[in-house]
Amino acid sequence: MSLLALIYTGSRAALDLARNAVAEAVTTYGADKKVVFPGTAYALPVIYAATGKKVATLAELQGALDVAGSLITGEEDLGKALHSGLATAVCAEVIEAVKYAVTEEPYTGDGGIGFVPDAVIRSLGVPLVTGDIPGIAVIVGEASDSGALAAIVKDYQEKGLLTFLVGKVVDQIAASDVKVGLEFRVIPVGREITAVIHVVSVAVRAALIFGALAPGDLPGLLNYTKERIPAFVNTFGPLDEVTVAAGAGAIALGFPVIADVDVPEVPGALLTQKDYGQTVATSLEARGIKIKIKEIPIPVSFAAAFEGERIRRDNIYAEFGSKRSKAWELVKMRPADEVEDHKIEVIGPDIDAGEPPVYLPLAVLVEVAGKNMEEDFEPVLERKIHYFLNYMEGVMHVGQRNLAWIRIGKDAFAKGLRLRHFGEVLYAMMHEEFGSVVDKCQVTIITDKEKVLSLEQELALPSYQARDDRLASLTDESVDTFYTCTLCQSFAPAHVCVVTPERLGLCGAVSWLDAKATKELNPAGAC
Repeated sequence: MSLLALIYTGSRAALDLARNAVAEAVTTYGADKKVVFPGTAYALPVIYAATGKKVATLAELQGALDVAGSLITGEEDLGKALHSGLATAVCAEVIEAVKYAVTEEPYTGDGGIGFVPDAVIRSLGVPLVTGDIPGIAVIVGEASDSGALAAIVKDYQEKGLLTFLVGKVVDQIAASDVKVGLEFRVIPVGREITAVIHVVSVAVRAALIFGALAPGDLPGLLNYTKERIPAFVNTFGPLDEVTVAAGAGAIALGFPVIADVDVPEVPGALLTQKDYGQTVATSLEARGIKIKIKEIPIPVSFAAAFEGERIRRDNIYAEFGSKRSKAWELVKMRPADEVEDHKIEVIGPDIDAGEPPVYLPLAVLVEVAGKNMEEDFEPVLERKIHYFLNYMEGVMHVGQRNLAWIRIGKDAFAKGLRLRHFGEVLYAMMHEEFGSVVDKCQVTIITDKEKVLSLEQELALPSYQARDDRLASLTDESVDTFYTCTLCQSFAPAHVCVVTPERLGLCGAVSWLDAKATKELNPAGAC
């Protein structure tokens, strides 16, 4: 069965379930039975936001289902199929509304909280805006490996995401050592697939509460959830038709779905990731969620105040470059599938391999990937290595490219500083300062002499030469934009450099390509 056929079949099944639920409730309680979710001023939020109509009785639920039915067209068109997914969301809300109409507390003993009140959503507004909650993960189904599932939820938890659980994952997490509750940002919603509508309701009410969206503005709603709500869905286990249809509704809202089984992939919207170890990375990348690094795990202080620190000869524990060895550094752009985010590798002996002073060759290779990354940005990121390493207490960095010179002081070594910490600093700061273009970053630090020398010839020098050749080929007449640079105004307040392809900044450190890239990365910067 094709993906579209699965969606339509699931939507029709959900519509039948909803109609039967309403019919049974009407037979028992009458058509005028009130329908309401607790703790909300937005009636049935999904129906209200999509249609502008407040539903208050079982009879009015039947009218909402007529609207849902009209969206299930069966046409061989992905856009129409996604609208069928939205119809599934309406059906799920109707089914859940019937539960609350016939039972005062339908989720007692279910293991989930069911409907999320407005007050909770309002409390989440500030952390969502500030990025303290960088995203929302919705986990649905039953994982084949409970331990791996717990690790995934913990990873989301550690990264600050708000995680909702729907399906048998509720029981799997309850049986694990994962701390659950709003205060821990892991919320079990319910065991049935229709409970996922309570998560959709959170997104919809966020649009109504924080986005000042007019009820009934469906295009505006879909645009808001896509652009403003950083949510995604992880499905575990086999997918039945109703789950597929619900997933189509999530995709229509702009939330990518990542499954652990084979599915017909839709780039950026419906993906397969069978490796549980990669589920988190794939999900964050699919939704474009970037995690802010709050503290760099290094044993020494890190601040711009240490930039001018000098390591004298009698205080050297380790030295790279200068007259005694070769040292070079390089930033390279790679395809996303060739970069493993936060992979830090040290090849060769570390600085604790001998007695001080330790003299070693060094290669620092920073590989980055990003949707907005360009090769012209490489030298800008590369020059920042100088600053980032200098910000470390007990580290001195001079030069760039293959003329780098680095010293590590004895006190820094005594505090536990090792080469891996260089990688931690570079990883954290590349994300911190260049998060607009860097989605993934891995760092390789090499002290094996043979490898340092061979890679310099095979990789570093050709890269430097390619940049120089590109700059040399540019003339003032071949471009239509010049740039100004005011970096030196801290000591020359009246000075401004005009940087052109044939004229560097007076400091000699800023080329036209550097200025062009820097402006794109930081439009308000000095250069």
